[in-house]
This record gives sequence, structure tokens and C-alpha cells, in this order.
Amino acid sequence: MGILSWILFGLIAGAIAKFILPGKDPGGIIVTILLGIVGGLLGGWLGTSVFASGGISGFNVISFVWAVIGALIVLIVYRLLFHRSRA
Repeated sequence: MGILSWILFGLIAGAIAKFILPGKDPGGIIVTILLGIVGGLLGGWLGTSVFASGGISGFNVISFVWAVIGALIVLIVYRLLFHRSRA
């Protein structure tokens, strides 16, 4: 699956990750969208390179799940870094 597909998945995955992990994040909707895109790319990379050996392709449920997993990882890391820098 191409990088543009993972970016598109990332937009949607970012919204779902925010729904799964509600809370107050700095930056608002723009930062959430960017985190979702980065998470979608991370999920695509994890799914194709590390776990599935290139078996993730196309718009399907498994690809979407990987995008959401990536967005959740990025959102959690972002929150950990943000809270540490404010303390």
C-alpha cells in the first residue's frame, strides 16, 4: 500500500485514536491530525516491515487496524513527552 494511502488512513486513525484515548492535548485538531498521519505511517511500516513481511496491502480492515495502532502509539508517546517537558 502506498504512502498516500497510509496518510489517508492516518487522518481517520488519528480521530479514532483520540476517541479511544480522550484527554486534553495541546495543539488542538491540527496536532491531532498530524499525529494521526504520523501514526498511520508508523502503523503501515510496522505492518509491512516488522510483522507481516509485506502482507499488508490495500484498503482493508487489517491495514486500518495497523493505522489505528500506529496512531495510538504516537499519541501515547506524544503525551508522555509533553507531560515530562511540562513537569
